[in-house]
Amino acid sequence: MPDETTSAFQAATGRDLETDSGKPRYLEYQRELIRPHCGRTVLEVGAGLGEFASGFTGFDRYVVTDVDSGAVRKLKERFHDRSEVEVQQFDIDGGTTLAQPVETLVAINVLEHIEDDIGALRQLAESLTPRGNIVLFVPGYQQLYGEFDRKVGHFRRYTPTTVAATAREAGLVVETSKPVNFLGAFAWWAAVRKGGTTAPNPRLVSIYDRFVVPVTRAIEKTLPVPFGQSVLCVARKP
Repeated sequence: MPDETTSAFQAATGRDLETDSGKPRYLEYQRELIRPHCGRTVLEVGAGLGEFASGFTGFDRYVVTDVDSGAVRKLKERFHDRSEVEVQQFDIDGGTTLAQPVETLVAINVLEHIEDDIGALRQLAESLTPRGNIVLFVPGYQQLYGEFDRKVGHFRRYTPTTVAATAREAGLVVETSKPVNFLGAFAWWAAVRKGGTTAPNPRLVSIYDRFVVPVTRAIEKTLPVPFGQSVLCVARKP
């Protein structure tokens, strides 16, 4: 049975529906895509219960944060034995900034939850050193928007063009913006848009992670893809 802190976190945020637990191959693919854009010091916002950060190592300083106090408590427990990890409560909408800026900020499935995404990016840039990177991993393509998105509080899904335009409006210099998880877009369309599902099926998620993610990685290492379930955007602070 989940403990009271975990249950409170899930009830408050709905991120039990968005969790990446049970998708080890997908998480490793995300890390593979994001790592080349990271410096020695990293801030991850909206880290949830730390699924991504748990396997993202080798940094001098890694600040994991969430707006939810229950998540912060769980993060402190999870990372108590990693000396380079700092855990903080961090509210983008509330104007939180780091006292000591970092070289890289990572936001995975965060920006779509914020109505004023341009203002959020401006605020996030305050925690970066000059020429530091913001790495955004966001849901892709409004055509895939369905009941699941509404249920978890997504204001929008992005294309490479729209997320890049948002970053530029926030005063950032876009280095790259591209679709990722090509095959996942078909699975998402079938399950959410056509199937109308409002929650992940753990069995299907496991099958997808085991068999589809390795094929997706192999395709995207060699070929540019026209669309995807997600979009990766890297933008630099001037």
